[in-house]
Amino acid sequence: MTTLLQRDIQTWRDIGGLHTAEEIAHQPAIWRALAGILRSEQASLAAFLGDALSHPQQRVILTGAGSSAYVGEIVVDTLNAAWPAQIRAIATTTLLTHHELYLEADAPTLLVSFARSGDSPESLAAVELLRQVVPGARFLNITCNADGKLARQGANDSNTYNLLMPEGSCDRGFAMTSSFSSMLLAALSVLGKDVDVARLETLAQLGEDALRDWSAPVADLGSQPVQRVVYLGSGPLEALAKEAALKILELTGGRVMAMANTPLGFRHGPKSAVTTESLVILLRSSKPLARQYEDDLLQELQRDSVAQRCLTVGIGGDLSADAPAWPDAWLAPLWLLMAQQYALHQSALLQLRPDNPFAGGIVNRVVQGVTIYGHDQF
Repeated sequence: MTTLLQRDIQTWRDIGGLHTAEEIAHQPAIWRALAGILRSEQASLAAFLGDALSHPQQRVILTGAGSSAYVGEIVVDTLNAAWPAQIRAIATTTLLTHHELYLEADAPTLLVSFARSGDSPESLAAVELLRQVVPGARFLNITCNADGKLARQGANDSNTYNLLMPEGSCDRGFAMTSSFSSMLLAALSVLGKDVDVARLETLAQLGEDALRDWSAPVADLGSQPVQRVVYLGSGPLEALAKEAALKILELTGGRVMAMANTPLGFRHGPKSAVTTESLVILLRSSKPLARQYEDDLLQELQRDSVAQRCLTVGIGGDLSADAPAWPDAWLAPLWLLMAQQYALHQSALLQLRPDNPFAGGIVNRVVQGVTIYGHDQF
């Protein structure tokens, strides 16, 4: 019988988790398909972007809501360090309420929108906001849904480029999994400097190896009850920790509380959340200096003997991979494979339906109930 992440396919179907399990497991294939898309669109993307990133006056805003905002947060510092352009990650949920802090009418601006469905009201409103406030703004939509409103409204606009993620990336499950990692890798590839898309194929192989080697220990970990999960990460991995924590909250319907922080910041108060019912997961950096600080905190937590368990994922971790010494943002999708699986198994442990943990509609796959107010009304 075919197994998928330590359960057979029929079991996943019976407990309402097949979509999410499949979408976690097929990510390496999605990354390979993305490499093909980027090769075929390389010339048109280069023509659209031109030399804008080489100019210090150019502003680039990476935006999205929820998980899509974390995509921008993971990649932003790596991209900003590579170019003279000013690159910032600003969530749509912040941009809509305080646009005057971030937008200037006479500043050349590129809005990069990350969107799984492309139908979230904040994503659409952010584009419209820039059209009104920043004349001449340009738009790069990195989205998984060709039929979404975001992609359709920019289809015939010369100032807009729709970069569609591979088929299968528009997750059917509630939680963003393959959509998240594909958009993240697309941003690094398209906006990065001198990036060889062959890196995606190497990462895909590493992902397949990780899924094979980690599935049993992660399933075992996910079968153990826990009340709180703490994810810690340095640099770009701080935003990955936020995404990992969000997966736990989403897939357990909020029954398992989760938080994220940096290893150094954790001592400054948040460490008080650790109890004997807590799991602490440290996402290991590829940077040796950062790992020294991470090791210090890990040793401190082990001496405290308070947490139920401390686990390390990443370079030299309990769950590791023979990965090249790439920047942390590039390795983030690899470490995320662990967090996604763990959240899925915790959801199953709590007898929820992982593909839709909120059957009552309190939280929705595409956000609902948002009223958009005109920026010039106040």
